Amino acid sequence: MRGRFAPSPTGDLHLGGAFAALAAWLRVRALGGVFVLRVEDLDPPRVVPGAEGRILADLGWLGLDWDEGPDVGGAFGPYRQSERHDLYDAALLRLEEAGNLYPCTCSRTEIARIASAPHAGEGGPVYPGWCRDPANRKAGRVPALRLRIPEGPEAVVSFVDGFEGPVTEDVAAAVGDFVLKRVDGLYAYQLAVVVDDLAMGITEVVRGADLLDSAARQILLARMLGGTPPAFAHVPLVLGPDGERLAKRHQSFVKGTTVAELRAAGLGAQEILGVLAKGLGLGEGTPLTVGQVLELARREGLRPRGPWVMPEGWLR
Repeated sequence: MRGRFAPSPTGDLHLGGAFAALAAWLRVRALGGVFVLRVEDLDPPRVVPGAEGRILADLGWLGLDWDEGPDVGGAFGPYRQSERHDLYDAALLRLEEAGNLYPCTCSRTEIARIASAPHAGEGGPVYPGWCRDPANRKAGRVPALRLRIPEGPEAVVSFVDGFEGPVTEDVAAAVGDFVLKRVDGLYAYQLAVVVDDLAMGITEVVRGADLLDSAARQILLARMLGGTPPAFAHVPLVLGPDGERLAKRHQSFVKGTTVAELRAAGLGAQEILGVLAKGLGLGEGTPLTVGQVLELARREGLRPRGPWVMPEGWLR
């Protein structure tokens, strides 16, 4: 078994990220697998200087370790996406040679106007394949590159999520042909994560439920690249007592929502681990060492229920 945690260095490690990291780590360590840490720094303008180092330090302070990563190396490196562009280019070339990639010059406004369905998994309209016809492409525009989704039953993806259960999605109907390389030249998340998971031999992806609607696309793309997609398990989102995602700074909490803020405020790693473990169905929220949490996971398995609401006043 090979699992991974793949943070984006766009800020410090928040509790939602720590929750997903703990779940991914527990699944791997409980089964004696290999845990990989990969930095997803695809979008340079959004990368915060020093964030990568702080994220790794906070994970280590909580007691989580990894067998491969940017600081320890490994056989499947490099472990930063900014250093893996040659793999993404090779994947795009393979898709192009198979007739599964085409340039698209549509603007967002044009897509919204011509789309037949109102919403897609990432919040935008379903792309109707307008630029599949070269006659519809606008001369003089820098194109994005889109994946040509198969038609009919081949577009339907079914899988059993480790926490959410059975999932079925018609990618053509739900999303349409999606972008793999953006107009600004940056590689899309959907491409990079699939290429990296295949290249690194990842067998299971544990992450937040906000990415559940990406799973079908990633499974389909992995198959179109000739690979075997990993299994997926999506943990519930962590919410504040008022229902707001803790992925954003939560003003109702005096001590903030990042591990670094809690650490600076005097909370111990065992206090944080105990509460996070409770969200995974392990323990009662009392302080626990990472070893104690792992022992519970081995004995009982993870049983997250979501969305998970943080206890009122726990961070005050």
